[in-house]
Amino acid sequence: MSNNQNQEHKSGFISIIGRPNVGKSTFLNRVIGQKIAIMSDKPQTTRNKVQGVLTTNDAQLVFIDTPGIHKPKHKLGDFMMKVAQNTLKEVDIVLFMVNAEEGFGRGEEFILDKFQSIKTPVFLVINKIDLVHPDQLMEIIVSYKEKYPFAEIIPISALEGNNLEVLLDVIKKYIPEGPQYYPADQVTDHPERFIVSELIREKALHLTREEIPHSLAVVIEKMERIEDKDVVHVMATIIVERDSQKGIVIGKQGSMLKEIGKRARQDIENLLGTKVFLELWVKVQKDWRNKMSQLRDFGFREDEY
Repeated sequence: MSNNQNQEHKSGFISIIGRPNVGKSTFLNRVIGQKIAIMSDKPQTTRNKVQGVLTTNDAQLVFIDTPGIHKPKHKLGDFMMKVAQNTLKEVDIVLFMVNAEEGFGRGEEFILDKFQSIKTPVFLVINKIDLVHPDQLMEIIVSYKEKYPFAEIIPISALEGNNLEVLLDVIKKYIPEGPQYYPADQVTDHPERFIVSELIREKALHLTREEIPHSLAVVIEKMERIEDKDVVHVMATIIVERDSQKGIVIGKQGSMLKEIGKRARQDIENLLGTKVFLELWVKVQKDWRNKMSQLRDFGFREDEY
């Protein structure tokens, strides 16, 4: 009996592709039920592949949230594009996510063009349907149908959770039989240090709003458990490109840095399930996004992809 159950177990890799800011990370966090991908209303906040693992009784779905596909403007952008495109060939399904509120534009055309060279089934996932009228939704579906032979078209709201179960059921029909790659309680293949750095970066981006563009990275200098106190000590450096940005991140009498630390600490404690002592510094490294050696130092390693 147990042998038969094993044969019915399915597992597969699903890539989430889309223009920056269509809700890929919100979707991933919602499906996995934990915060593993950075969420920000600033585009291009996801820089590395984030793998989220959903384990059910009969399947294990490994979602890869890639950097939003866009025309690169610097070395970091080139790196992000390579990561996103390489992923398309390695997975069982590609979810092409679009924002129901935004029309078809050059960004979508650019992405559809990348699909021409792959044999992987592509689902069109229309996100944010809670923000549009049903008639509008039908128009969107019709217009996309003319542009590419999608294997499936599924409208959802990642924020509200609408239609996610339907999407997951359809995904399961497409993925092959296979083993459970990760333990049932594991939700991501990223080391905790990476997620901690992402949580700090999210807070810094969110709180500084328009004042700090993407020229912000976070390096975890130290992360260790203080055994007798059941506390994790995290030391992290926020890297910016200019002195003026350093001033903004620190804030008046350190107020901004304190707030970033306070909010990040809460998320890190939720992630690790323990008390956290968080120390933050801010450092200027001019034009780091265009220097390959510094990109490597900050965890962007091309040879891993």
